[in-house]
Amino acid sequence: MPIKLPSDLPAFHQLAAEGVQLIDEHVAARQDIRPMRIALLNLMPDKPKTETQLARLLGATPLQIELVLLMTGSYRPAHAAPSHLERFYVTWQDVAREKFDGLIVTGAPVELMAFEDVKYWQELSAIFEWTQTNVHSTFNICWGAQAALYHFHKVPKHALPTKRFGIFWHRVTAKNGARSPLLRGFDDEFLVPVSRHTEIRGHDLPKSPGLDVLATSPVAGLCLMEDRVHRQVFMFNHLEYDTYTLDEEYRRDLGSREDVEVPLNYYPSDEPSREPVNRWRAYAHLLFGNWINEMYQTTPYEMHHIGTGNVADWRAR
Repeated sequence: MPIKLPSDLPAFHQLAAEGVQLIDEHVAARQDIRPMRIALLNLMPDKPKTETQLARLLGATPLQIELVLLMTGSYRPAHAAPSHLERFYVTWQDVAREKFDGLIVTGAPVELMAFEDVKYWQELSAIFEWTQTNVHSTFNICWGAQAALYHFHKVPKHALPTKRFGIFWHRVTAKNGARSPLLRGFDDEFLVPVSRHTEIRGHDLPKSPGLDVLATSPVAGLCLMEDRVHRQVFMFNHLEYDTYTLDEEYRRDLGSREDVEVPLNYYPSDEPSREPVNRWRAYAHLLFGNWINEMYQTTPYEMHHIGTGNVADWRAR
C-alpha cells in the first residue's frame, strides 16, 4: 500500500521517480480504509531532505500511511522556507487534540546546548507528555532520542572530544536469549551511519522496567533502545540517511572549520575522492518496517482508544 503525501510536496516527485508507492490526498479520501496515521515532528533545518528520507522508509511497508508534518509553535526555524512551512506543516497545537498511531521526532542542530536552553524545550517536553495519551508509539532520532530519554528518565548527554562521524558496526543485544521485535530479520552485526557531537552512556541508564538497550557498538556506543512502558524508541544514529548525506556534511564542515575529520569507513579506503557505497539501506527499511508492523499489531482500530492502555494490553485483546 502507498504513503499518502500532498502531490506538490517536493518529496512526492522524488519518491515517485524512485518507484515508491504514493497516493495523493484526493485519491486517499475516496478509499474506505483505516490508514496508519503517523506524525513527523521535523526539527531539522533542511525540511524537504528529512521529509524525503523518512517518507521513503515509511512508504516501503505494505500498509497505507498518512503522514502529517509537524513543527513547533513556539519556535519558527530560521532556515526553512516560510512558504514550505505554511503549505505543508501544522503546529503541534493544531493537532494536540488528535490521536496518532505513531510519531517520529527528528534530530536537531542543538546538540551542544543544555536541553533546557533550547528555545522550544518547554513545548517539546509537553509533546513528550502528550504522546502518553495521544500517540501509540514514538520513534525518536539522534538529538530527539537524547531529548526523549532525558525527559522520561533524566539521562544526561555527554560532549565528545571530537565529532563521532562515519559508518560503524553495531551488534544486536539479546535479552534472555531473545531480541526485540524491532530487530527482527537483522544480522547479528550491522552498519549504521553516525554523526554526533554528544553521546548517551550506558552507566547513566536507570534500571527501569521495560527500558532496554537493543543495539550498541564498542566504538560508537549506544545505538538503539526502547522504553516499553512509555512506548518510546530511541535511535541515536541515522539509518535513514541517504548515500551522500555524510558526504554533504563533511564538505559543508570543510567550508567552515579546519579540524574536520574524514567520516570513518564511509568512502572506499577512507578516500573522499571516491564514491561512497550505501551499506545500511536494507537495515533502515527493516527497522522502520518492524516498527510499523509492531505498531499495526498493537494499536487499537478505534483511534480514540489510543493512549488508554499499554502495548501488552492491546496484544491480549
